[in-house]
Amino acid sequence: MSLPVILLALLVLGIAGFFLGRRRALASVEGDARLLHSLPNYYGWNVALVTLIPSLVLLAVWLLVQPMVIDGQVSSMISQETADQSSRDLVMSDVRRTAHGLDLAVAQGAMSADMADSIRTEFTDVRNRLGEVGVALGSNVTAETLRAAQRYRALTATGDIVRTVVVLGLAIAGFAFAYLRTIPLFRARNTVEKAVLWLLIVSASIAILTTLGIVLSLIFNTVEFFRLYPASEFFLGTTWSPSFGGGSELGILPLIWATLYISLIALAVAVPVGLFAAIYLSEYAPPTVRAFAKPMLEVLAGIPTIVYGLFALLTVGPLLVSVFGSGGVLGVNWMAGGTAVMTAGLVMGIMLIPFVSSLSDDIINAVPQAMRDGSLGLGATHSETVKQVILPAALPGIVGAILLAASRAIGETMIVVLGAGAAAKLSLNPFEAMTTVTAKIVSQLTGDADFASPEALVAFALGMTLFVITLGLNIFALYIVRKYREQYE
Repeated sequence: MSLPVILLALLVLGIAGFFLGRRRALASVEGDARLLHSLPNYYGWNVALVTLIPSLVLLAVWLLVQPMVIDGQVSSMISQETADQSSRDLVMSDVRRTAHGLDLAVAQGAMSADMADSIRTEFTDVRNRLGEVGVALGSNVTAETLRAAQRYRALTATGDIVRTVVVLGLAIAGFAFAYLRTIPLFRARNTVEKAVLWLLIVSASIAILTTLGIVLSLIFNTVEFFRLYPASEFFLGTTWSPSFGGGSELGILPLIWATLYISLIALAVAVPVGLFAAIYLSEYAPPTVRAFAKPMLEVLAGIPTIVYGLFALLTVGPLLVSVFGSGGVLGVNWMAGGTAVMTAGLVMGIMLIPFVSSLSDDIINAVPQAMRDGSLGLGATHSETVKQVILPAALPGIVGAILLAASRAIGETMIVVLGAGAAAKLSLNPFEAMTTVTAKIVSQLTGDADFASPEALVAFALGMTLFVITLGLNIFALYIVRKYREQYE
């Protein structure tokens, strides 16, 4: 039974449990809900939750553990000689891809299940057969790989059958257990509220665990990178010249410089424009103008970044060349091509305007009206009230909005790929092409990269560096927020 079918069956059991549990509770007191310890719906929810939660938890754990167990068993079939030719992980990747291709071929009727289990490379061109159903394999599918893939299919099929039986069996057992416990004196409300409390705790923990997982994955691969490449050359090197053939120079300084340079230009555009727009919309704009302008500003936040990148490449870049390039309006030769730091910075600043504007507008509107009335009552003008009362009171939130925009700018990829170019250099000229950390993370992990080489592992070191930078920004912003919050609260 496939995963969607299992989930549908669990959903049906849960819904049935709710209605049957509620019905049993009312029937036990002959319809007089006053004789029940809890409201009838709590009894229904108790049956539904006991049916769903244990089975869903087991299903999630099974989905995580089963692939690891199968990989461990199938991996033992790979000879050391085969593993030494590339790596055991790459061989297992080929095994999984071949197994998926066999499953797809059976599903599409290109071969029978018996043929998929018994097909041999000596007699059949497996690569072409699977290519007919849209599965691309390597140039050579060995007999060993094919046998491992067939074993992988068999173990997966067996695991799926056992998973279906165990998960649905647990759901039915939970249904029966909770249904039989549905009696008038059962404290259904306490049980349901405790389950909801744990659900909220788990939901709150997901963000922490996700962050921890991301950091650990970065740390492990970063440590592996620094075992292969000197940390001093990485952090202090001024040349970025990766070469998968060896002899790479992986100095991060040109990438960090371009990242911060483009981000500063973007913030120089987004912060004043966004903040002034927020002040106008919250303090001066009539309701009809605000009702139209605020949604239009927020539409900018929904535009995909690839569209901004195309806008930078096709519109802003050529426009800047026509002004600052050779033969341009100003008659200077500062800009040789459309891809430059200024191009990416201006377009990224436009993209960040709604982040600053919308958040700052909400923060300014959250300032108590009593502070406005008190300032105006003391004789201050509207402009003086905005400058001396509202903005200082809203400053912690505005700093948070600017921090969000800065983090967004530092992590942007598509705009800098299309608008800033690919040259890693240290230069003060904003009209030259440069590249950023995020762009190089993409380029280092694109293609058939060997994850045992420093040229691929450097992507994780770059990501860890960005993480530390954004963490520093957060700490600084928290300091500013706390300082001014003590002053104005």
